[in-house]
Amino acid sequence: MKETTTQWFPPNFDSSKAEKYNGWAAMIGIISGIGAYAITGQIIPGVF
Repeated sequence: MKETTTQWFPPNFDSSKAEKYNGWAAMIGIISGIGAYAITGQIIPGVF
């Protein structure tokens, strides 16, 4: 039986936009975490 592999992205897929959006999301998460810590004094407000 022949094994087939699913190709997730087309051959001409440009990942630079995905990397940029991932970086923006990470920066927003870090800034919101710092803001939440500055306001509440808790790492994860409401949990600890």
